[in-house]
Amino acid sequence: MRLFSKETYRLRREQLKKQVKGGQILIFGNNEAPMNYKANTYRFRQDSNFLYYFGINMPGLVGLIDPNGDNDMIFGHELTLDDIIWEGPVEPLSSLAEKVGIQTISPLEKLASFIHPSEVHYLPPYRGEREIFIKETLGIKIPYSTALVKAVVAQRSVKSAEELAEMALAINITREMHLAAMKAVRPGMREYEVVAEILKTVKSHNAELSYPVIFSVNGQTLHNHYHGNLMQAGQLVLNDSGAETDMAYAGDITRTFPVSGRFTSKQKEIYEIVLKMETESIASLRPGVAYRDVHLNANRILLEGLSALGLVSGDPDTLVQEGVGGLFMPHGLGHSLGLDVHDMEDLGEEYVGYREGMERSTQLGLKSLRLAKELETGNVLTVEPGCYFIPELIHKYRSEGRFASYINYARLEEYLDFGGVRIEDNVAITANGFEILGEPIPKTIEDVEKITGQ
Repeated sequence: MRLFSKETYRLRREQLKKQVKGGQILIFGNNEAPMNYKANTYRFRQDSNFLYYFGINMPGLVGLIDPNGDNDMIFGHELTLDDIIWEGPVEPLSSLAEKVGIQTISPLEKLASFIHPSEVHYLPPYRGEREIFIKETLGIKIPYSTALVKAVVAQRSVKSAEELAEMALAINITREMHLAAMKAVRPGMREYEVVAEILKTVKSHNAELSYPVIFSVNGQTLHNHYHGNLMQAGQLVLNDSGAETDMAYAGDITRTFPVSGRFTSKQKEIYEIVLKMETESIASLRPGVAYRDVHLNANRILLEGLSALGLVSGDPDTLVQEGVGGLFMPHGLGHSLGLDVHDMEDLGEEYVGYREGMERSTQLGLKSLRLAKELETGNVLTVEPGCYFIPELIHKYRSEGRFASYINYARLEEYLDFGGVRIEDNVAITANGFEILGEPIPKTIEDVEKITGQ
C-alpha cells in the first residue's frame, strides 16, 4: 500500500483542526459493497476524504480528529485468522496507522463511547448504510457540518506538489490508454474490442478506471457506456476514459478520432472549432479568472465557428447571452479533478465549484457547469469543450421554433448523423498561469492521423 509521508497526513489534519473550531471531526471510510450477495463485492474504493486525511485503503475504518487536542484515532479491526485464510495476510492496521501518524486504534464498536453526539462534525453521507450507521448506531441526530464541508473543500482544492506528481502519473497512464485505442480502431470492429485494449492498458499499469469508459461512435450522447456498435468507415469515435492510480488520484482525458484513420473535410471543420475552444480556453487560465467566464468565451468561439459554416447567424455576444450554444454543447467546460474524477462532488458542487453570491444558471449547458468560481493557484481542473449534433434535441428546438432567428435548421439536417467531438486535457493552475499535466497526448488533426492512419 503506497502512502505519502507521515508528515503529510499529520499536517493535513492539523490544518483542518485550525479551520474547524471545537467539537469532534469524524471522517468515515467506506465498507465493502455487495454486488448481488454479501460475499461477492464490488471493487473496494475507499472514501476520498478518508484517503486524504488518513491514507489507509482498507474497509471498515473511521477516523476521529480532535480539534482540541492531539488524540487523533482510527477505529477499525485487525484481520482475523478467517480473514487471512480467505484474503491472505496484509500489513497490520496498527502498522499502517503509525505510518500516517496515528498512535491510537480502537475497535469500531467503541466509537460511540468516544464521541459526543451533539458536538460532532461529519461530511454528507453518500451511501445509505453510512447514514444509518451515523443516526442509529452512533446516535447522531444533528445534520452534517457545512463548516467542515467548507474547510475540506478549501484544503483539498489546492493540490500539493506530491499530489500533482501523482496526478501526472494517472494522466500518463491515461495517455497510454488513449494511444492504444487510437492504434487499435478500424472499420468493422465492435466498440468493445477497442474498450478491451483500454482495459488491458490500464491494468498493465496496476491502475483502475477513474470512471466507466465512454467510448462510442455516438459521441453526441455525452456519457455513452454502451460499447456494442459496429464501427464503420467515415465515422468519428469519441473516447473519454481515465486511469486512477493505486493512491486513487484520477486522470480524465477525451480524444475524438476517425474510425478509418483520416478525418473528412466536414469532420475537420467541426474538430478545428473544438480544438480552438480548448487551446484558447487553456491559454486564458490563471489565478483570479472566473471559470464561468472561460466557459462563456468557449461558447463564443463555438458559435463564431458555426456561424462561419452557415449553421447559426447573429451577433456572437447575443447568441451567447441567449444560450444558443447549449444546443451544441449542453455540458459545462470542465470540473475540478483530484482524488475524485469530479473532485469532491460528494460534498456538493455549490461548495466546490461556486461561491457565495454566484448563482447557478438555468440555461442548457451553463447549468451543467460544475466549476464556475475564480481559480486559484493549486487548483486542478478539466478543460473539455465539445460540439454535438443531438437529433432529438435539434428536432425538439425546431418544432418549438426555438432560436428560429439564429439557427439554420435546414442546414443542420446535414449534420444529424455527425455525432460529436470533445477534446479534453487536465490543467493545474500555477502562480503565473497554467500547466497541462502529463505528457502530451495527440490532439491536432495531423498528430491524430499519424496514429490512427498507421
